[in-house]
Amino acid sequence: MPNIRSSATAMAMASTTSLTSPSPFIPGSILTLPETGFLRQPQVLAFVPISKSTLWRRIQARTFPEPVKLSERVTVWRAEDIRRWIAQQGLPG
Repeated sequence: MPNIRSSATAMAMASTTSLTSPSPFIPGSILTLPETGFLRQPQVLAFVPISKSTLWRRIQARTFPEPVKLSERVTVWRAEDIRRWIAQQGLPG
């Protein structure tokens, strides 16, 4: 007769393993910036090593790409804009 506890443990381990797959939105995973699409604030901050306050200060100063409002409570950035901004940071002047 199979041990129910070991089956449950095996199922829990299997579900945990799927969480460690490379994804740009899971902590500890390999980060890859998508070519297109939208990024929420935590995703942007994963690629840009600045604080939330600095992010919004740079948006207000127009030195960081402006976000897009999808709804009253949903703000996103275009992945293309973030990718372009990161590339420009390495260029002089």
